[in-house]
Amino acid sequence: MKLKMARTTLGIIFLAALMGTPAAQAHNRSCSQAGVAGKWGYTYTGTITLPTGAIPAAAVGSFTLDADGNISGTQTRNVGGSVGEETIKGTGTVNHDCTATYKVDVYDGAGNLLRTAVLASVFVDNETELRAMFASLVLPNGASLPTVITVNAKKLHSEERD
Repeated sequence: MKLKMARTTLGIIFLAALMGTPAAQAHNRSCSQAGVAGKWGYTYTGTITLPTGAIPAAAVGSFTLDADGNISGTQTRNVGGSVGEETIKGTGTVNHDCTATYKVDVYDGAGNLLRTAVLASVFVDNETELRAMFASLVLPNGASLPTVITVNAKKLHSEERD
């Protein structure tokens, strides 16, 4: 009986401590378009699968996300050893649970559309970091390329420091 009471007491103490942690409190926060707006830096890495096999892909870049969900930025990408400078433009929506979906068009230096990516995303660490994955990658001719690409982004400046 004493053992059961001790376990119950310990469980209540643990639960109370857990509910008071910053992680638990952050879980109760919500995200918004305005909250994620700002300048971001990012990397992505993964593979694109072609009929001839998987090709490694990576990029590093920065983008600005406004309070209306518009994205604009630049990136340097490397696909299978071929490096190029690209411009990105897109739109997205942020949900209160901090998940988000973005559609991003990628252009070459001459303004030609190269591909369109849809990203499934989540904002973490009080809207200062973003984790995402490519949900789809489509070429201008409509061909869909299977991908396994993940994105990590960090807000470059918080509003308090600007």
